[in-house]
Amino acid sequence: MLMSEFVRVAFFGGLVAATVAVASSEALAFDEKMFDESGEVRAESNPWAVFQFGYSAYKSGHKDQAAEAYRYAAENGQIGATWKLARMYAAGDGVARNDFEAFKFFSEIAEQDVEPGSPEESYVSDALVALGGYLKAGIPGSPVKANAIAAQEYYMRAAANYRNPNAQYEMGNMFLKGEGGVKASVRQAGRWFQLAAEKGHAGAQATLGNLLFQSGKVVRGLAMMTAALEHAAPADRQWIRNMQEEAFSLAPEADRRTAIALAQDFLVKGSQ
Repeated sequence: MLMSEFVRVAFFGGLVAATVAVASSEALAFDEKMFDESGEVRAESNPWAVFQFGYSAYKSGHKDQAAEAYRYAAENGQIGATWKLARMYAAGDGVARNDFEAFKFFSEIAEQDVEPGSPEESYVSDALVALGGYLKAGIPGSPVKANAIAAQEYYMRAAANYRNPNAQYEMGNMFLKGEGGVKASVRQAGRWFQLAAEKGHAGAQATLGNLLFQSGKVVRGLAMMTAALEHAAPADRQWIRNMQEEAFSLAPEADRRTAIALAQDFLVKGSQ
């Protein structure tokens, strides 16, 4: 089963935008002051100002300068810059894709002592989920080998401490399958899926809906799968559609009609 989008980059990009709050033209004006003739950030530059510049340079398409600025800001304590670098390497966005480099940057973030509710919580939470994903599958050609137990520990930290819905969804899957050193438990899986579903996680809504359907709660299960399909990310639509269509083919016509109406109610009211 595919997992939902590992991280919603648009959300975190918006967080950075709100924090930085500086126009591209203004930040790019710092170019000559921040960079020396070799293209490196001057040692006396203010890390926060360099982070601002990096974000605006990135938005303006100057990703090479953005990466250099983020690197300097990260080395000087800007956790948001470290996160941006990690995401750039993970996606091959403006730099050559390098999952091991991304892993190292995410690891630096995960080591930070950040309290739940702090402005930097989202960076740590997302880094923990990313690390869980890397450890779950391993990174070919690197020292990072598949380690489901270590992955579970990162997911659990993000799920329990920071209430990250992606991590809660992953914990649900681990309890459902008995992976990562946890004992298989549909009850525990359902608990984690429910927590993620309440935050709008489409994969969790669909999986929980399927569990409800299989347990005899046909209408509610069908409704949850249908609602999940409506707002699922492109990468998740096919497996959710397959699950939903299989369930619909087994349900009585009256239950189908009721479920469709209930799904619309879920979508309007956000009630799961």
